[in-house]
Amino acid sequence: MFFCNFAAVFLDIMSEDYIINLMNGVARDVVAQFASPVSLFLRKGEHLAVVGPNGAGKSLFVDVLMGRYPLREGSLEYDFSPSRSQRVYENVRYITFRDTYGSADANYCYQLRWNTHDQDEAIPTVRELLGKVEDESLFAEVMQMFALEHLLDKRIVLLSSGELRKFQLAQALLASPRLLIIDNPFIGLDASTRDLLCSVLARLASRGNLQIILLLSMLDDIPPFVNSVLPIENMCVGEKVSRDDYLARLDIVYNVSAIKNAQNRVLMLPSAAPAVENGGEVVRLNKVSVKYDERVILNELDWVVELGDVWALSGENGAGKSTLLSLVCADNLQSYACDIALFGRKRGTGESIWEIKKNIGYVSPEMHRSYLRNLPVIDIVASGLHDSIGLYVNTPESELAACDWWLETFGILELRNKSFLKISSGEQRLVLLARAFVKDPSLLILDEPLHGLDTYNRRLARAVIEAFTHRRGKTVLFVSHYENELPCTVNKRLFLKRNR
Repeated sequence: MFFCNFAAVFLDIMSEDYIINLMNGVARDVVAQFASPVSLFLRKGEHLAVVGPNGAGKSLFVDVLMGRYPLREGSLEYDFSPSRSQRVYENVRYITFRDTYGSADANYCYQLRWNTHDQDEAIPTVRELLGKVEDESLFAEVMQMFALEHLLDKRIVLLSSGELRKFQLAQALLASPRLLIIDNPFIGLDASTRDLLCSVLARLASRGNLQIILLLSMLDDIPPFVNSVLPIENMCVGEKVSRDDYLARLDIVYNVSAIKNAQNRVLMLPSAAPAVENGGEVVRLNKVSVKYDERVILNELDWVVELGDVWALSGENGAGKSTLLSLVCADNLQSYACDIALFGRKRGTGESIWEIKKNIGYVSPEMHRSYLRNLPVIDIVASGLHDSIGLYVNTPESELAACDWWLETFGILELRNKSFLKISSGEQRLVLLARAFVKDPSLLILDEPLHGLDTYNRRLARAVIEAFTHRRGKTVLFVSHYENELPCTVNKRLFLKRNR
């Protein structure tokens, strides 16, 4: 959690020069209630960072701001001039956390990306989703900003999570909004693209006709072009302050004992027999290639993972990191045409997909995207015991106890009976981490596992992962674009380059 002690508040000079004026707002809907009435006066030319821990109420605040919950008390006014229209839907674009993985419906399955081809005409391309180009110069500029030209004819479901993020940003900018709201803008992007996005947003912010609101869980992500900060904690919206004042007075307090306790809980778990003998190979890939029509994702890759390895996988967006992991997990049908051995057994020698998965714990952007059913948190975690997205069998009490144990380890046991879809995105990621750990797997595959977590929960989750790697017979594959997210126990690295 974070605490701010502001002796003086950065006060606005009330005038008519505003874009949003929310005064003492109290929403009608019971799920949209804050601890006290909400106010925000956003001046023209002002760029805002809304900061707070997971579950604090940041996304709910934006929903109130956009009028998704009618007010029982107070008032909400907009002035989008010089835009001709004053309609919110024509002037505001909101890119949410889930948009990192693209839009999905209840029929989406996370294997879809790996088993779709460019010739699947029912799935739209990037060009088709961007629609008719109204401003050719703006289109050319945005394409150049994000280097999207080579993706225009690619099916949307085939984009990596980082490529999807760039597409969503481009789509929003091409609508020429008056106000752009982005939830955790830098997650899923490689280092060069993060730097690019920061400079692009700064350049757009300087033009005057676009204002930006960023929702941030990682406090070190507040970019220099932001001039105001709105802290939110425990469903309470604080006072808006200047960026400099906020950073000068910010004091991040970690619950060190809770993190240490979580580590010790994991270290004290009894060790199960490893899936292979000491010195054995957990994964072996021999000259593995993955192609979609003319596009080469992986080209004759040799890779060996041995028992006890802790691998860091990195590379630019679209380089094939998630594709590589999909081969290991047997989610990609091309894995059966490749020379792959898992736990000493060659793929395609009669084993079922369930035999492959029983020793693997897995979390990924695609998995997060696929959970759209209104299930209780406990059922989401229990589904990891059966390697399913939904829960289709009754779970015995002994297994529920294991689910509760991991929920408590990640500090979210109080979410046990809440709907997965009604908790924050960061809380959802902690639940999916508990799901990956719940069967104490021999091989743990973590694809961008700390996405959307606040500063404290990132430290907690990293500590749990590190403790897991210290146990006998455990092997970990970890994908991240952030060096400081990697466990200290990493002993091997693989960097993938995108095939041009």
